[in-house]
Amino acid sequence: QVQLVESGGGLVQAGGSLRLTCTASGGDFSFAEMDWYRQAPGKQREWVGTITPGGSTNYAHSVKGRFTIFRGVAKNTVFLQMNSLKPEDTAVYNCKPTTYSGTWGQGTQVTVSS
Repeated sequence: QVQLVESGGGLVQAGGSLRLTCTASGGDFSFAEMDWYRQAPGKQREWVGTITPGGSTNYAHSVKGRFTIFRGVAKNTVFLQMNSLKPEDTAVYNCKPTTYSGTWGQGTQVTVSS
């Protein structure tokens, strides 16, 4: 049984930074490709970025240059470093392995004020 837990969200002013944490349990995701997604109120869930087993990354145009995904020393942990935040980044953020089709985690709320 895989469980995904996201944390680190909060309320920040535009231009500020947050670091989100994704922790997976109930499985071995040490070398899994991992994705971050977000969903704003009234909007469809949007892909944010990906980190491959080899550590390479790719990002949505809307966050490229501002967000960075990296793995922790504990290989079941993935981070999303969010810099230069904009009000448009306000959303609930979730993580998952790219090929995972199970239950989403609760997500973590990021709110950026203008």
